[in-house]
Amino acid sequence: MFIHLGGEKIIRAEELIAIFDLSIEKNSKISKQFVTHAAKEKRIEVIGEEESKSLVVTLHKVYYSPISSSTLNKRANHLLMS
Repeated sequence: MFIHLGGEKIIRAEELIAIFDLSIEKNSKISKQFVTHAAKEKRIEVIGEEESKSLVVTLHKVYYSPISSSTLNKRANHLLMS
């Protein structure tokens, strides 16, 4: 199964670790450190040119998605229910 993250980006559902609202990056020191570390390792990918709304953590990358975390969570949960 696959999850569409926005733009032309689709990931395998089994790669998904977590989906966060982008506000977590501003409100959590640990989240900031995590994103900084991922950026140093060049594991960050911004999807599309729209404003990012969510942070999607996978096994190999961290994606900034223009789709809200609630919508992405619904998509992921729908796959789990299927």
